[in-house]
Amino acid sequence: MQSRTPAPRATGRPRSAAADAAILAATRQALVELGWSKFTMGDVATRAGVAKTTLYRRWAGKNDLVVDAVAELFDELRLPPDRGTLAADIEGVVLRFAALLERPEARTALMALIAESTTDEALRARIRSSIVDRQKRLVLEGRARAQQRGELPTEADPEAAARTADLIFDVIAGAVVHRALVSAEPVDPEWTRSFTTLLLNGLTTSTP
Repeated sequence: MQSRTPAPRATGRPRSAAADAAILAATRQALVELGWSKFTMGDVATRAGVAKTTLYRRWAGKNDLVVDAVAELFDELRLPPDRGTLAADIEGVVLRFAALLERPEARTALMALIAESTTDEALRARIRSSIVDRQKRLVLEGRARAQQRGELPTEADPEAAARTADLIFDVIAGAVVHRALVSAEPVDPEWTRSFTTLLLNGLTTSTP
């Protein structure tokens, strides 16, 4: 699991990974059952079986806690085993991402964060650093694999390569989130194949 950036903690006993996992799981459960408006740190502490002060030693407040709870879910995403082509790899990632968004705890927590962040720049920044930027690794890993197979050229300019990776991530993540959470339409294999064809070939190529 990648490192989090919770609130500074006073010196004392080492943090318990089990306690952290219980707290993050309780956070997601509370969001599903209560929604953002009724969600409280106290309720999470009760569900996780820890003192409320334990939460505040780890997280500054509700926003930070929820971001880490969502980030833990997204950290489960992995590039699938090499499927032989870039198109197949993209389809595998898209379907895994869609399956994650079907989980009530992921759907509820992510939608709550997006809504709350519209008026909170600090929260938007934390979402970018803890969730979005970390998931861009999938694009980098997939592109490196395709370059090794000779499907994509190796970029000479690192800055240009980073900008391209950002754009690819935005296109894929934006399309899947909109399809699954906004339009509430299925991200099934048929849609995924058509989307991947459009992504790789552009608007001048008709999709099946």
